[in-house]
This record gives sequence, C-alpha cells and structure tokens, in this order.
Amino acid sequence: MAVAFLFNDKQEVLLLQKRSGSSFLPGYLVPIGGHMEAREINDPRQACLREVEEETGLTEQVMDSLDLRYIIHRIKDDKEIRVQYIYTGNVRADSTLIESEEGRLLWVNRSTIADRHVTASTQEVMRHYLETGIHHNHVYVGSMHSFHGEPAMGWNVLEDWEGNNL
Repeated sequence: MAVAFLFNDKQEVLLLQKRSGSSFLPGYLVPIGGHMEAREINDPRQACLREVEEETGLTEQVMDSLDLRYIIHRIKDDKEIRVQYIYTGNVRADSTLIESEEGRLLWVNRSTIADRHVTASTQEVMRHYLETGIHHNHVYVGSMHSFHGEPAMGWNVLEDWEGNNL
C-alpha cells in the first residue's frame, strides 16, 4: 500500500472516511491512498500520487512536497506480510478537493487523531510524526506488535550502511 498524510496550513490532516458499506475498514478515517498496481511495485511514490489524485483530485502540482517518511511492516493472518509506504506532504491552501466513491474527505486537526475512529497504525504514525518525525527528514521503519495487550509500533531510522561504513 502507498498512502499520504496531507497537511494544510491550519495544522489539519486530510483523511478519508470510508463508506459504511466498504469491504475494507468501513466507517474508519484513513489516510489518502491504497493498493499499488503491479507496475508500481518499484515506485510506491507514483502509486501514492495516483491514489491521491483518484481519491481527492489533488495533483503533485498543488503539493509543496510529498516525501517518504514511514515504511510499516505487519503480518496479516499469520501468513501474509504487508508493507505500507507512508508519505507526508503539504497541500496549498487554494487547492480544490473532489469527492470520490471511496468515502467522504475531512480535514481533521492533527492533534485530535487519537480521538477519532482510526486504525492503530494511523494512531501510531501520527503520534510518532508529531513527537519525532516532524522534526527530522528521516525515513522510519515500523513494525506492529502487542505491548501489554495493546497495539504498539516499534520504530527505527532507515539507514544505508552498504558501502558507506564498511
């Protein structure tokens, strides 16, 4: 998957509230994005841009940035490893949104995400971004795990040690 947390100048993040009849996360607020097409497997940024345009009408031209900030790993049904590429970007104030068949677009104050109907991974990404990620340009790798019976995320900075420090 490739998704984006898109921010405006009012400290808000654009989220999509999935339709109640959706087969995936009905009623949840989710970041903009979705599954990658086969031709996009080696280019998750392109997949993210495509999904953003499909779901919001926003193009790269109205974004001040769209940077890879997080890669999350999790296992589904104890057999399928899922990888999610998460980008952050800033949307110009004069940008126009379109509604999509996926659900309803909402600007949500980024500090109130934990109070909303969001997934554990969305909560953890926003918590980490607001506490740490917003202050750095690192790409963080996270893996979901259980901590005292509650979902949690372990974070590491992604670094290239091949050739540089050997």
